[in-house]
Amino acid sequence: MKIGDKLHGTITGIKPYGAFVALDNGTSGLIHISEIKTGFIDNINDILSIGEKVDVQVVDYDEFNQKVSLSMRTLEEEKHHLSHRHRFSNSRLHIGFKPLGDNLDNWVKEGLENFKQKN
Repeated sequence: MKIGDKLHGTITGIKPYGAFVALDNGTSGLIHISEIKTGFIDNINDILSIGEKVDVQVVDYDEFNQKVSLSMRTLEEEKHHLSHRHRFSNSRLHIGFKPLGDNLDNWVKEGLENFKQKN
């Protein structure tokens, strides 16, 4: 088992802080409340129930203690992945902060010249 593995399991226990999952490979792990879904969760029992089959992804694995941290949220976000957009860049045109960097030296020179003329 390694971080990033996608596994199937069954909910075996629910606590206010998360849900315990028995994985098909014979181990068990915990889905922390923050890893169940995106957004606020008031009551885990409204979302999950004991015996429910779930798909999870390994987000941490402690080989020494055999503790597995799981996430359902990462799989949810993967399904709804939107194209990554930046406010100041355009990956199609390969521009972004480059024009600023290209002109910075000229702007500094102009600024210093204006400063010298005023003083």
